Amino acid sequence: MKLLVDASAATLLEVAADPKHLGAEIGFLSVLHTWGQTLQPHPHIHCVVPGGGLSPDHHKWIRAPDHFFLPVKVLSRVFRGKFVAGLKRAFRHNELAFFGSCQPLMQEKAFAAFLRMLFREDWVVYAKRPFGGPEHVLHYLARYTHRVAISNHRLVEVTDTHVSFRWKDYAHRSRRRVMTLSHEEFLRRFLQHVLPRGFPRIRYFGLLANRHRAALLPLCRTLLLVRPALASPTSTAAQVLWKCPRCQGPMRLVERLTAIQLGQCQRSQVGSLDSS
Repeated sequence: MKLLVDASAATLLEVAADPKHLGAEIGFLSVLHTWGQTLQPHPHIHCVVPGGGLSPDHHKWIRAPDHFFLPVKVLSRVFRGKFVAGLKRAFRHNELAFFGSCQPLMQEKAFAAFLRMLFREDWVVYAKRPFGGPEHVLHYLARYTHRVAISNHRLVEVTDTHVSFRWKDYAHRSRRRVMTLSHEEFLRRFLQHVLPRGFPRIRYFGLLANRHRAALLPLCRTLLLVRPALASPTSTAAQVLWKCPRCQGPMRLVERLTAIQLGQCQRSQVGSLDSS
């Protein structure tokens, strides 16, 4: 999965920086998904990318054309090359494990033949139309960033022997169908998509990366003539007046209590002490 994330990110950064295409330093977030509609393994990356980037000298913002960001055929070929190169490195360093029908690929000649076969196919990179504004971006992120392999509303029936759920058949015009699986098979498919502990599913690259955003995001706002959002008076006062006595960090205001409520709290505490 790490190779998939890294190869897709490197592809976007490289193609966007090429003067033949955009010639800009871009930033984006990547969200890893590993499932398809029937819970079978289908690893893929969703990338949310601003429509432009910084010039190499950081003196101006280069805007992408309204109808076009980067050529998908170029992205496809570059991504294929980077992913296959990563597979070669992993094979040389004995970082790949082969099971079941893939065991013959443990042999170097068989693995090399498999990689040559990958280059004969056109890899799919899909680019969606631009979002209609910030609200659409937030709506998209809300649906895609923290999803699990299947949500409760797709479940049709759960019995002592099986689980039935709805799925979209994209091969037949997104026709809605119902699939029924045994408990064991349903759990087997679902657990394939539980990521290892500590593996981040959402990552940031380019000018949105953690080490760059503090300096580059204000620069982007300046070049785009966008004013940063002003902090509300309540949050500002809370940061100034309420600090942790140990670390001196700002404390978040959760609730304000009236004098009557404070008195009730004190009386309840006294009552609990007396009873003990």
